[in-house]
Amino acid sequence: MAAVLLALTAYGPAHADTDSWAGYNNQQDALDVTSRFKIDPSTGQLAPSIGGTSNSSTAADDPNQYLADTHCRADGPDTKDPGCDALECPATATNSEAGTPVIWKEAPKAITNPGWTDWIPVSGPTCLYDPQPENVLANIAARILTDFQQLPVNPGTLEAQPFPHTLKGGPTNFYTTTAEQGFDVTILGQAVHLTATPANYTYTFGDGGTLGPTPVAGYSIPEADWLTNQTRTSHTYTETGNYQATLTTAFTGTYSVNNGPPLPINGTLNLTTPAKTIHVWKTERALVADTCQQNPNSWGCPGAKTD
Repeated sequence: MAAVLLALTAYGPAHADTDSWAGYNNQQDALDVTSRFKIDPSTGQLAPSIGGTSNSSTAADDPNQYLADTHCRADGPDTKDPGCDALECPATATNSEAGTPVIWKEAPKAITNPGWTDWIPVSGPTCLYDPQPENVLANIAARILTDFQQLPVNPGTLEAQPFPHTLKGGPTNFYTTTAEQGFDVTILGQAVHLTATPANYTYTFGDGGTLGPTPVAGYSIPEADWLTNQTRTSHTYTETGNYQATLTTAFTGTYSVNNGPPLPINGTLNLTTPAKTIHVWKTERALVADTCQQNPNSWGCPGAKTD
């Protein structure tokens, strides 16, 4: 996505603000960060978003904006979620200060400065740990792509049928075993769950041929079909030799802060499998008088002498 706009609330006295970035929504004592920040798609860093708008070329794919409501209201300004009273947010090993109970909410981005009736609870109550909770999501969003690209994601394996030997002029079926993976990490003192999902694949066959990017991961086929079944990820080698085949998978990601809603990550993680050597052989045919059982030295038999 081209931009991530984040809305949060924080307690504080109502006052006039001449900063053109800042705006106050219809909730009393709530700071709307939606008008302050967006993520630069080329750098992954925070950039000012005057008035909270962006042009069509940088519009986010996610149609919603999100709010961590520190008032912990579920359905309106006078209705407090009973779970907020029961929820305790004590200091932890990574957070020396107690946290704040919040209710995660969402509203369509089409609504400018949503009022309390526009926000829809999506998860919570949960704890948010930060001395300035109005800034924590924006700060995490500014670095989340870097954290995502440092995850120990398993690139999966590249499989080939037949393997390790295949035939010149015949189809060789390639496929991958990669899968979605989840990780729990701590970022800026917050519990963050990241999910890496394979989105597309680029096959490099070693002889100059490539396939992709394609959303097709391929699949295993029965041995009886190896030399006859041309799949969507098959490749035909036209020359004998040994070729180094690889697969590059592009992973997209989402992240959830303190059990909040999953937010899309702007960017991908591209991982390439170790090279797999494909030995391409050719076939020859000849008429013989005897079977290998009758004459072990017949042409084509194991151990037979060749000219």
